[in-house]
Amino acid sequence: MHLHKEGYKIIFITIIVLVVLSLITRYIVPWWQLQYLIYFGFTIELIWTISFFRVPHREINYNENAILASADGKIVVVEEVNENEFFNDKRIMISVFMSPFNVHVNWYPINGKVVYTKYHKGKYLAAYNPKSSTDNERNTVVVKSAAGKAVLMRQIAGVMARRIISYATKGDAAKQGGEFGIIRFGSRVDFYVPIDAKVNVKIGDKVSAQKSILAYF
Repeated sequence: MHLHKEGYKIIFITIIVLVVLSLITRYIVPWWQLQYLIYFGFTIELIWTISFFRVPHREINYNENAILASADGKIVVVEEVNENEFFNDKRIMISVFMSPFNVHVNWYPINGKVVYTKYHKGKYLAAYNPKSSTDNERNTVVVKSAAGKAVLMRQIAGVMARRIISYATKGDAAKQGGEFGIIRFGSRVDFYVPIDAKVNVKIGDKVSAQKSILAYF
């Protein structure tokens, strides 16, 4: 396990702020019991900030016929919908909600080529809100396999998420299990898979990126 490069600056700033607050606490809080309680809270905050940017080392569950989860979290939606940004037809939408305690790095679900990317400004509704898929700040990435099968991933900001980072650009080669981005602090990833795909998860299931199979082509 290692830390994601996007976390170094935030972790450093967090340490500086907590050190300053600890010094202030030492001089303005007269009771040592309350001081220790505050220090404990600061320690928990630092541990959480560091753990948020953890990147686990996993054995990727390579499978050319499978659509792997791009994110850790819980399945909150599995339904047939009209996808109107890229496909303009019916797709099965599978949504993974990432809590602030999940790993927030995103990985490609299939091998192929990036054929579309687009960032959208938007609101910061709770990520489990159905409207977050179309109203929130979000970034769309579409990967098409050599066999012509395509999967759309939509990174969605939540109440706490204030920055979506995507490294995917049109024309890039996508490798199943390879990193394409990260979302900072509580969010969601929607997957739009072919209507004839065999879904392998149900609402409430917990999934692990790079390992759990969301569906089969």
